[in-house]
Amino acid sequence: MNPTTKGIAYVSVWVMLWGTAASLADFVLLERGAYAAGTAGQVITFASYGMAAVVLAVRLSGRFLNPEA
Repeated sequence: MNPTTKGIAYVSVWVMLWGTAASLADFVLLERGAYAAGTAGQVITFASYGMAAVVLAVRLSGRFLNPEA
């Protein structure tokens, strides 16, 4: 696979994982009344999941973006 295409696919998958995980957590927190929609709680939830996704994506990138693979 072309390295550029592989990189785009890798980032796209991580964006999907981040969005899905953060949305599920947000749904649970909204349902339990931890915070209301549009508040700082939502921003913190999505931002923290985003930071975690970036850290994991960078740490795992060598396994998936290795040119010899």
